[in-house]
Amino acid sequence: MIVKVVYYSMYGHIHAMAQAVAQGVSQVSDARVDMRRVPETLSDDILEKMGALQARDKMKDVQAATVDELDEASAIIFGTPTRFGNMCGQMRQFLDATGKLWASGALIGKVGSVFTSTATQHGGQESTILSFHTTLLHQGMIIVGLPYSFQGQMRIDEVTGGSPYGASTIAGGDGQRMPSENELEAARFQGRHVAEIAAKLG
Repeated sequence: MIVKVVYYSMYGHIHAMAQAVAQGVSQVSDARVDMRRVPETLSDDILEKMGALQARDKMKDVQAATVDELDEASAIIFGTPTRFGNMCGQMRQFLDATGKLWASGALIGKVGSVFTSTATQHGGQESTILSFHTTLLHQGMIIVGLPYSFQGQMRIDEVTGGSPYGASTIAGGDGQRMPSENELEAARFQGRHVAEIAAKLG
């Protein structure tokens, strides 16, 4: 059973969450995890001005995602930073290229799940995941979130991401805050949970 973790990360926050998701998937027997980066649409000059080239170097060993390989997965867990309460443009462009998969029904019945990051607690963590679900539903995917059996999402003793819609992290306005252990544990839980659901459906 193949579970793909397909993500875009500019500064490394989603990459760190994706690694934790993959760890969770790997805890399920017979589950093979494939991590894939959504192709970059910005030039190196722009990325350098945005201070993003250093983070990209950390992800250089992760293979670029292709649309044609998505249908080989039993489950796909998508990761995207938030842009104005929605997915980033790179992810949107990648998903907009999946028309052939939609036309053939290739993703119908497969499990889909989403995790995200925002600069602030209220910067669109839930709306990004919920609006992402629309695309998955059009593809006929079975949506799986982060159930309340992961009780870390109910913590009030610290600032933390996470909701029943999916794992999330708060990057801070300057991007200096990396995912906390609670947020990484939410990502691991989500990865394991998705793989378990996919195994039951398989």
